[in-house]
Amino acid sequence: MNDRPAEVGSASGLAILVIEDDEVLGRALSSGLQESGYTCTWMKEGGKGLAHASGQKCDAVILDLMLPDRSGLDVLRDLRARGVRTPVLILSALGSIDERVEGLNAGADDYLIKPFSFPELLARLAAITRRAISVTSQRLLVGPLALDLSVRRVTRDGTYIELTPTEFSLLEFLMRNAGQVLTRKMLCEHLWDSYWEGVTNVIEVHIARLRGKIDRDFDQPLLQTVRGRGYVLRADAPAQ
Repeated sequence: MNDRPAEVGSASGLAILVIEDDEVLGRALSSGLQESGYTCTWMKEGGKGLAHASGQKCDAVILDLMLPDRSGLDVLRDLRARGVRTPVLILSALGSIDERVEGLNAGADDYLIKPFSFPELLARLAAITRRAISVTSQRLLVGPLALDLSVRRVTRDGTYIELTPTEFSLLEFLMRNAGQVLTRKMLCEHLWDSYWEGVTNVIEVHIARLRGKIDRDFDQPLLQTVRGRGYVLRADAPAQ
């Protein structure tokens, strides 16, 4: 590992599991990742790493292929067989095309050959975690309300709620900005035009219809009117 960055990057405390048996490299990775804003757990054995990745929440795994107790490829295949979709970056001295293809086909998200540049490792790690977060963001949650963009489905407490395309888009915007007051103009511009100059009263009709669907048959209201300012969606909205 070389070219350690002089400045600490920002990784928002994402949890990284390093499975690497080399003492020097393992310590360097753990130290470098923590200096770059990650939290890091380092394990030297594939079996222990597999158990940790299967049972503990981590945002990415950095995986060596040549481990003392079992191969990294076996660890990776077992992870995927167990349904663990955590992004995996293989870090290995095995760098032939066939070896890289085998690793990617086994379920790795990226493959970096030793020796490597630490800034490149950080960039690749950021890329695979960013992709994972993007996929996760297809499902939005605000309290008991869930919106799944992949199938365009909305539920509250498990009950399906049918929305029009406009209502769905409006709810998505409110959920992505949960807890923030959104003005009528902001909502109109999101729905119809980034430079909306029309009458904003039309949004009141859509808000009323949306509220009737997501709140009417439930005890706790989520969609709140903030007088003179706009609307806010939050799980702790007071009764109106």
